[in-house]
Amino acid sequence: MSVTVRVPAKVNVQLAVGAARPDGFHDLANVFLAVGLHDEVTVTPAEELRVTCEGPDAAQVPLDRTNLAARAALALAGRYGIEPAVHLHIAKDIPVAGGMAGGSADGAGALLACDTLWGTGASREELLDICAELGSDVPFSLVGGAALGTGRGEKLRPLDVGGDFSWVFAMAERGLSTPAVFREFDRLTEGLDVPEPVASEALLDALAKGDPEALAAAVSNDLQPAALSLFPELADTLAAGSAAGALAGLVSGSGPTTAFLARDAGAAVKIADALRASGTCRAVRTASGPVPGATVIGA
Repeated sequence: MSVTVRVPAKVNVQLAVGAARPDGFHDLANVFLAVGLHDEVTVTPAEELRVTCEGPDAAQVPLDRTNLAARAALALAGRYGIEPAVHLHIAKDIPVAGGMAGGSADGAGALLACDTLWGTGASREELLDICAELGSDVPFSLVGGAALGTGRGEKLRPLDVGGDFSWVFAMAERGLSTPAVFREFDRLTEGLDVPEPVASEALLDALAKGDPEALAAAVSNDLQPAALSLFPELADTLAAGSAAGALAGLVSGSGPTTAFLARDAGAAVKIADALRASGTCRAVRTASGPVPGATVIGA
């Protein structure tokens, strides 16, 4: 028997970042929106734990026990006294090291797939607890939809969304390390009074109403200056998307993928074509959201 789980990418429509905490993490007000770019994780019984991967940029994905999918299998097996003898196969479509939670998605997908395969009977709360241990974005990959993440992003409050939002994503020529972007944020804000992160009421209202123009006026990312400092060429991509008619453009999470909000699906196609022609990015994808979180699609 094997189990396959589909799990979505995310875009941060707001990422408010507080000052570094004593443990090195940062308090966040992180408004997640799950979008229709997906990885699929298939789990099959095997003689020992192993990981394989296919798809765009698969060569950049670690295949050892540092992979979040492997760590998820080990964490669940450890809780329930199960031998983690499974083959984890990841079919990637979410950009690698792109600020869209591809690794986190694989962790959540593997966790749900292993739970289904082994029949542990773990509650949703237990699975979310394991997700939070694995990483700040992993719980949202399990839940999907739209949510406000606080703490370091792992404490989730589901949000109402009144419509479908159309996005264009421009993939950069190289990746960015999330820890490096946070270190640059700390460097850029050293000596400054960094306010406590809070969710924008205007942004939450725009999501609830399904209003793309109001959402465009409210999107923000406190990590964007740090990402641009480390990868200045992203400014050219942002300018190209704006010139193509995007309602708003921002770096997605820690980058380097840039995300552009379109008025509707038709506008997204035109923006995508213009970005491809601009020569400022490696690849372009369109997607809409919100979409469900990790979902079993085959067993």
